[in-house]
Amino acid sequence: MPKPDIMHRRNSHVFLFIVLFFSSVLCVQAQTTTPAQSTPQTSAQQPQGPRGSAPAQPSGQQPTQPGQPSSAPQQGQQPAAPGGAPAEAGQSPESNEGGVFVFKKEVNEVVLHATVVDDKQRMITNLDKGAFTVLEDGKPQAITSFRHEDIPVAMAIVIDNSGSMREKRPKVNQAALNLVRSSNAQDQVFIVNFNDEYYLDQDFTSNINQLKEALEKIEARGGTALYDAVVASADHLKKNAKLERKVLFVVTDGEDNASRESLEQAVRRLQEENGPTVYAIGLLGEEKQRRAHRALQTMTERTGGISFFPRTLDEVDAISRSVAHDIRNQYTIGYKPTNPKSTGGYRAIHVDARAHGYGKLTVRTRSGYYAGQERASSGLH
Repeated sequence: MPKPDIMHRRNSHVFLFIVLFFSSVLCVQAQTTTPAQSTPQTSAQQPQGPRGSAPAQPSGQQPTQPGQPSSAPQQGQQPAAPGGAPAEAGQSPESNEGGVFVFKKEVNEVVLHATVVDDKQRMITNLDKGAFTVLEDGKPQAITSFRHEDIPVAMAIVIDNSGSMREKRPKVNQAALNLVRSSNAQDQVFIVNFNDEYYLDQDFTSNINQLKEALEKIEARGGTALYDAVVASADHLKKNAKLERKVLFVVTDGEDNASRESLEQAVRRLQEENGPTVYAIGLLGEEKQRRAHRALQTMTERTGGISFFPRTLDEVDAISRSVAHDIRNQYTIGYKPTNPKSTGGYRAIHVDARAHGYGKLTVRTRSGYYAGQERASSGLH
């Protein structure tokens, strides 16, 4: 089955016209510059590129591309390898690059994001490293890193824009904005609207007004290509997110009837290494939509998220806030698998938590991953 094309962007021809216009202006300015306007370079100065471009980099250093973290090592740090992993063990798992919080895992480390609840579904947030046991394919794994902090996330908000959603979108849009408002201020969010196609209507930003404008691009028509939109959004997260931690928030009111991808293929992509945690709201009121119910539950359970099926549209806003609360109160657990990731294949994961003073605790995290697939899937062009 072929991969879906990269995200469609609306009004791309207008963007191309703007780029061509400014390119021609720059060319005219370059041609009219006289030698008297130039300032002689000294050996200590770096030459500047054309106006609007990045300064030239020292020999051997590649320029940083927009939307990607800098690859230049900071003082006292080891160079970062592709995919955000440090080149050598011992580097701090966190840094602040250009004002953006970046979590970097150790080489060969598997990172899990886990929520713990008791038998009354109350969130437990005061456990230490010793409370957790991690099993991969049934074998105990030594925990190499542990933290319980509100770490920023890269988030995709993926919302059904099919014909049946027309009357529901205003309340859904408001809930999506309140999800962002209730989340970490350093989160980076993009918006995908989908019907039988999917559109990247706003790329990564934390600007509420830009997100609101993208959510209001409502063209409620056509079918529901849920799986295609999920796969494309997951790929966009892997390829372009600066932040290591990733979340995919989906809202739909029906079963998929227009995708090239199947549910199994979508889940397979979500379970690739370092894939996103999926949270979903299914506005499913009819008995015949059991297939849609199953699809959302499968995607969320396999990735460590939750699916919600509210009885009324008025519940959606409260659900979105609870999702933000869940994301902000997770444990981050890292381990280096005893079976090298280079051997590939699917790895089943199970995490237990036990602590004095608590009864039965349940840990919600991803059920497994496909080893060595993280970089292979990030090359969507």
